[in-house]
Amino acid sequence: MKTTTLLDEEQLVKKAVTALLENLGPIESSRFLALPFSGGRLESVRRHQRWQKELDKNKFFNHVFRGNRV
Repeated sequence: MKTTTLLDEEQLVKKAVTALLENLGPIESSRFLALPFSGGRLESVRRHQRWQKELDKNKFFNHVFRGNRV
């Protein structure tokens, strides 16, 4: 039976970046690394926009500037 050994994170990153650079070159590797993969960022923006849309401005300002509870 074959035993699998996992790389530590530093080794994994080094090997992955090396593979990208060798196969894509520096510019395309940079573009690839900058891509938003998880979609988490976009979802957090949508969640924030929903929060802003439903926000009662006066209650919010009272809470922030006067310390009152919302």
